[in-house]
Amino acid sequence: MNPKAGRRVLIAEDDFLVSEMIAGLVEEVGHTVVGRAASGREAFEMARSLRPDVILMDIAMPDTDGIEATRQILAGCPAPVVIVTAFETPELVARASAAGVGAYLVKPTNAQEMERAIVVATARSDDVMELRRLNSELQARNNELQEALANIKVLSGLLPICASCKRIRDDQGYWQQVEIYIRDHSEAEFSHGLCPDCARKLFPTYYKE
Repeated sequence: MNPKAGRRVLIAEDDFLVSEMIAGLVEEVGHTVVGRAASGREAFEMARSLRPDVILMDIAMPDTDGIEATRQILAGCPAPVVIVTAFETPELVARASAAGVGAYLVKPTNAQEMERAIVVATARSDDVMELRRLNSELQARNNELQEALANIKVLSGLLPICASCKRIRDDQGYWQQVEIYIRDHSEAEFSHGLCPDCARKLFPTYYKE
């Protein structure tokens, strides 16, 4: 997304006046508020139905706190999440980071800080989604390779071959044509033809000097 383009923002904040303040900052930097949730559970439900471009999430909310709501959102309907809270402790920051939060703001904040946090969280989210896509693609290719390797038959070891007729003796003691033996012990298929030397030997009239 163009960083200058307006984003669709979901606000998760249980205090009405704080929600109004955040909405004003969001609109000041050119984004649109598409929904407001007053609890963590409502934030998850609205994220799933509205599919916002970014979510501004309080931590202390009814039902489900903002960090657990973030974890649920990223697992079920991924979107960049910015924590906007009055609390900043090492334990909270660590929990938020482990849940997948893209940026962390401490109230009160301003429009410049809000916009910077939205840009950072969106960029991090894009990187994570691209990494997931590449990992999924790599896993699919690995699965294809494993399946292909499982179907490959490899000839190895010493093969008893007749010095005269070039037949090969199989494990049961029977002598087989080379092409039959290879066909039965590999994925190779043969198409028959004549090399130039054999063609001259078999059809000399067509190969007169």
